[in-house]
Amino acid sequence: MKLYVGNLSFDTTENDLQDLFEQHGAVSDVYLANDRTTGRSRGFGFVTMNDDAQANAAMNAFNGKEVHGRTLTVNEARAREERPRQFSGSRR
Repeated sequence: MKLYVGNLSFDTTENDLQDLFEQHGAVSDVYLANDRTTGRSRGFGFVTMNDDAQANAAMNAFNGKEVHGRTLTVNEARAREERPRQFSGSRR
């Protein structure tokens, strides 16, 4: 199950997320969203856990919990919506 983790402190690292969620089971993947221009954290990420029961336990434990001074939002990630491509420059 892939979990969305929002309202993260900008100082949170992928290792921090992995360590936190491993309290409830094995973590198979962690992704922390960064701004393309600045490289700075965008304050959200995704944690993938292969066991749904462990993922649900983590979601229940951490949704609304304060971590690094921020109250986390944790829920099951939704499929990414298709967005129209943005074209730059003129089209000929």
